[in-house]
Amino acid sequence: MKRNDLPDTAAVPVAGAPLHRQQVCYLDADAPPQNALDLGLQSAVARITNGVSPIAMSLAFQDWLMHLAVSPGKQSDLLSLLTKQATDWAPVWAKAATPSVPATASVVLDARFADAGWSSWPFNAFSTAFLQTQEFWQQATSGVRGVAPHHAEVVNFTSRQLLDMVAPSNFVWSNPEVLRSAVDTKGQNFVAGWARLAEDSALRQQKTPRPVTPGDAPFRVGQDVALTPGKVVYCNDLVELIQYAPRTATVYREPILIVPSWIMKYYILDLSPHNSMVRFLVEQGHTVFMVSWRNPGAADSDLGMDDYLRLGLFDVLGQVARISGNQAVHACGYCLGGTLLAIAAAALAQGKRPDLAPLKSITLLAGQTDFSEPGELGLFIDDSELAFLDALMWDKGYLDGAQMTGSFQLLNSRDLIWSQIMREYMLGVRPSRSDLMAWNADATRLPYRMHSEYLKHLFLHNDLADGRYDVDGKAVVLKDIKASLFVVGTERDHVAPWRSVYKIALLTDAPVDFVLASGGHNAGIISEPGHAHRSFKIHAPMSAQASYVGPDDWLAGAQQVLGSWWPHWHQWLGAHSHAKRIAPPIMGAGTTIGDAPGTYVLGT
Repeated sequence: MKRNDLPDTAAVPVAGAPLHRQQVCYLDADAPPQNALDLGLQSAVARITNGVSPIAMSLAFQDWLMHLAVSPGKQSDLLSLLTKQATDWAPVWAKAATPSVPATASVVLDARFADAGWSSWPFNAFSTAFLQTQEFWQQATSGVRGVAPHHAEVVNFTSRQLLDMVAPSNFVWSNPEVLRSAVDTKGQNFVAGWARLAEDSALRQQKTPRPVTPGDAPFRVGQDVALTPGKVVYCNDLVELIQYAPRTATVYREPILIVPSWIMKYYILDLSPHNSMVRFLVEQGHTVFMVSWRNPGAADSDLGMDDYLRLGLFDVLGQVARISGNQAVHACGYCLGGTLLAIAAAALAQGKRPDLAPLKSITLLAGQTDFSEPGELGLFIDDSELAFLDALMWDKGYLDGAQMTGSFQLLNSRDLIWSQIMREYMLGVRPSRSDLMAWNADATRLPYRMHSEYLKHLFLHNDLADGRYDVDGKAVVLKDIKASLFVVGTERDHVAPWRSVYKIALLTDAPVDFVLASGGHNAGIISEPGHAHRSFKIHAPMSAQASYVGPDDWLAGAQQVLGSWWPHWHQWLGAHSHAKRIAPPIMGAGTTIGDAPGTYVLGT
C-alpha cells in the first residue's frame, strides 16, 4: 500500500523530512558544471554582501558615471537644479529669524517629516537639506542618455537606499519628535529603546522569534490563527492538502483549490476568524481545499520547479477530483502560487494530464506571468546577481527565510526598517503585533535548485511569457488557456506590481476580469468585508474577442467601488458555477489524516 493511501496519522511523514537526500552542485541540465572552488569563494563574498553582487553593482555605477561624464546637457540641468534649490532656502533662513514663518510644502509632503517639530529651526533646515539632496540624486540618476535601463534603475534604487540611511529622522540629535519625547519622559524613551534593542539583538543571534509581551496577541497557529475547521485529506513529501468543513447545507458544485506561494505559510489566507478568506468562502457555500507547503531544509536542495508542479499541483488536483467526484475546479493561486497555477493550466490545456479534473476557472491573486517589468524586485536579478545568490545557497542548500525577508524589507526600507528603528529604539514604542505581522515573521526557506530555476527561467529570461517554459520536455503556452480568469492586482505592490500582473491579458485569449485592489501585496489581498478604507477598481471584463486595453487606459476607465473585493469575487465564482447546488462532499471521500491546520505549517 502506498503511503498516500494510508488513512491513519502514523502514515504522515515528519514535517521537515527530506524529499531528496543528496546535496548537489547543480542548477540546470543545460548549465555548465559548477566549480566548487569558484562557488566557495563566491559564497564567502556573498555572505559578506548578503547575496548582493559587488560586480553587478560596480558595473551599474560605472555605466552611469561614465555616461554622465560625457553628458554636458545633463550636467547643465543638474547645475540649474542646484541654483533653484539655493533660492528655496529663503523661507528656511526666514524661519531661523522669525519662527512664525510656515514650513515649506516639500517638507510636509514626506511622512518622515510630518511632525510639527520639523517646521521649526533648525529641524526645517535638516529636512530641507535632505529633501533637496534626495531630489538632486533622483534627477542625477535618471534620464542619463546611453545608460542601460537596468543599470539606471540599480543606481537610482541604491542612491535612495543610501540616502534613507542618513535621513535626519534616523538620528536622535536631528529628530524633534525624539528630542521632545526625551524631555517629556525624562529620558525613559531611551532606556526602553535600548532594552528593546538588546532584546532583539540577542534573539537575532539565537535565531528565535521575539517572545510575546503582555501587550502582544499570541497568534499561535491552530490556536489563534488558522482556525477554520477542516481535515488534512492528503499528504505527500512536499504538501498537505486541507479540506475545510462545510458551513452551509448545500454547496456550489465546483470546489475551490487554493495554491498559496511557498515563500509564505498558507495561513495568511486563514488568519483570524474576522479576516479569513477561507472562512468567508466556506460561509458563502464553497467547498474549499488548501495546499499547505512543507518548509524545506538543506537535504531538499535538489527540489526543482518540476517537483513543485508535480507534487504541489498535479497530485493535489487528482485528489480534489477524487474527493469531489471529478467536478471541474475553480483554481486560485496567490503570488508565486499563481505563477505555478498558470504554468499548470497551460500544461493541462495541452492535454498533458487527462486523468485530472478540468479547471472551471482560474484566479490569480498578485500572481505574475510576465516578468519583463517585475518592479524593484527585478533590480536584484541579472546574471551576476544570480551567480552570487546561487553561491550563497550552495553551501546551505536553500535560501534562508531571514535573507528573503530582508530583501522584501529593502524594497520599502523607509517604512519597514528606518521608521521602525526610530519608533522602537529611539521613541521606545513597541507596536502591538497583529495577526498579519505574526504571519510575516513566520519565515520559510526556498530550495537551492527551485529558487535558481525560478529566478533564471522566469525573472531573468521570462520563459513563460515568451513560450519557452518546458513541462515534461514541451513548451507550454499561456494562449492555450481557455478557462475564464479572475485576476487581482494591488495598488502599492512592491513584489508583484499590478501592471505586471495585468499583462496576463496580453498573454492569453481567455476572458479576463481584472480587479485593482487598494493596499499592498498582502494587505490588498487580505481585504475582508467591513475593513475600513478599503476599495477596489473594476472595468468591463476583457472578452476573448475584444481588443487589448493597456493598463493605463484600463485604469482611466475603471470604476471605483468602496469596500472589499471578496464579495465581487464570490459573485464572479457563482456566475461561473453550475446553477444547481449540491450536498457537501464527504471529507476526504471518507479518508482523512488529521485535523487542520496539519503538521507542515508548524514546521520551522
